[in-house]
Amino acid sequence: MKRTKAFFASLLALTSVITMTACSGGEESSNPYADVDVTADVRNKIKENVMNTDLLPSEELENKTIKWLSDWDINPDASGKNKPTELVAFEEKYGGNIEFIQCTFENRYEKLAEVINSGDGVDFFYGGNMDAFPKGAIRGMFVPVDDYIDFSSPLWEGVKKVNDSLLWDGKHYCAVVQTTGDKVACVYNKKTVQEAGLTDPAELFEKGEWTWDAFQEMLHSFVNADNEKYGIDSWWYEFGLIATTGVPAVEIKDGKLVSNISDPAMERVQNFMYDLYSTGGIAIGVGDYGWVSHPEYIGEGKLLFYPVGLYEFYKEESQWKKNFGEDAFFVPMPKDPEADEHYVPVGMEGYCMIKGCQNPEGVARFLECKRFALLDEPTKEVADQQFLDDYGWTPEMVEMQHSMQKLADENPLLDLSTGVSADCADLLDTNLRKSARGTPWNETYDAVSAALDTMLEEANSVSSAE
Repeated sequence: MKRTKAFFASLLALTSVITMTACSGGEESSNPYADVDVTADVRNKIKENVMNTDLLPSEELENKTIKWLSDWDINPDASGKNKPTELVAFEEKYGGNIEFIQCTFENRYEKLAEVINSGDGVDFFYGGNMDAFPKGAIRGMFVPVDDYIDFSSPLWEGVKKVNDSLLWDGKHYCAVVQTTGDKVACVYNKKTVQEAGLTDPAELFEKGEWTWDAFQEMLHSFVNADNEKYGIDSWWYEFGLIATTGVPAVEIKDGKLVSNISDPAMERVQNFMYDLYSTGGIAIGVGDYGWVSHPEYIGEGKLLFYPVGLYEFYKEESQWKKNFGEDAFFVPMPKDPEADEHYVPVGMEGYCMIKGCQNPEGVARFLECKRFALLDEPTKEVADQQFLDDYGWTPEMVEMQHSMQKLADENPLLDLSTGVSADCADLLDTNLRKSARGTPWNETYDAVSAALDTMLEEANSVSSAE
């Protein structure tokens, strides 16, 4: 599940039509999908755009190959994804290519240590899973990107704020090409809502009335476990709701990791989840429902909300409709009524340069091509058309995705707890869910606070010692 989420986060910047036409050059590759390409028309349009823009540096790369260590390939592969726009741009502007160094999701860090120790010169690693930074900087696995990327340039200025929020020892160890608003959406079925006599969440969102209160009122009205009418399912809703406070559990302030779990906003959302549990709004893990998630209940009209990443919709139409039904739709997680803005769970597309990388200039040029693909309006229009043509979305779904992205762009707050260490990730992943399982927040806070402070002090001390 984690691998799928990480992979599909990058689909927002992909191009449209897949063909089986050979790529330019026609070189053989160990990847049997290497010849999957965009249409000639799309490639020509991208070539024209990258050759005529002032945003991308016009320079020759001495080394045109960059080595990518991951459990998923940026190049086309068996998943059937298209060749990303940014890769086409990289090919056309710089003659670049990406060599895929494969690992599993589970052994990514073992493989990372192996390539560093071997001196193989592998270049870059994915930071979008949120578990690479600041851990990789603390442990010396990554190197700063500042000598190769200028975050104050026109190409990067739109994400300078979020990149500067991740400074470690005064340097950028993770290059964020974009924050993403599709990390957790609140999925529902319009027909189910209508038949229950409830107001469509999309209408409430449009009017600025999609809040915790509206969310809870709908649950109270709908839930009747005796009649197989359930409230909230999935493994994502707790942290989806926590993010709406606008207060991440762990963040960097003044160059140091800090805990925010004593913030009143954390207590407020934990008490809200405890109340949802106490009033029967939580389905999964309760009574006969058990610990198996049932996304298909959305399509069957048995379940009201299934918060999950939009990667569940970044696939062929019949696949997402199999679970969520013909009338499936999604909205952002509801607004915390006491928050100053409508915050949503924010992810990121971020990349780290590996210690000993052989081609940092090539990585920088590729990431600049990613930024260009995100800023270039014709390319974005092509991506929107993909959702309509390839995934069977409606124009309303595309518009709602844009709204979620806009909320993430306006308030790009990132929770760094999973990036401190595996122990920190496990501590908070386990305990910040407990209120939604019937444990009062004060009990959880007392059990977690001191341990979290110790973990952050240890991480900060490494930074101070260097």
